[in-house]
Amino acid sequence: MFTHALTRALRKNKTLRYGVPMLLLVVGGSFGLREFSQIRYDAVKIKIDPELEKKLKMNEVSLESEYEKIKDSAFEDWKNIRGPRPWEDPQLLQGRNPESLKTKTT
Repeated sequence: MFTHALTRALRKNKTLRYGVPMLLLVVGGSFGLREFSQIRYDAVKIKIDPELEKKLKMNEVSLESEYEKIKDSAFEDWKNIRGPRPWEDPQLLQGRNPESLKTKTT
């Protein structure tokens, strides 16, 4: 009988019904967020293998070096050929002439 009265009192008390779960969510979320943000700082501390680091430094690619590679390329004879749309059959469009794919102008 005492437990029945206690459960009824707990159901009627809005602080215990809504406030305590909200407080647990806020406090628990704070601890969870701390753990997830700690992963970021732990990942910075991890050192990579020295051989791999040396290999990465040797294969350094810069924007300027890539520009020098394609600077002298001839793009005058380049044609823009569209790929097939998701509802079109790619086998039909592959052998076609790009001029036949252009829309008709009236």
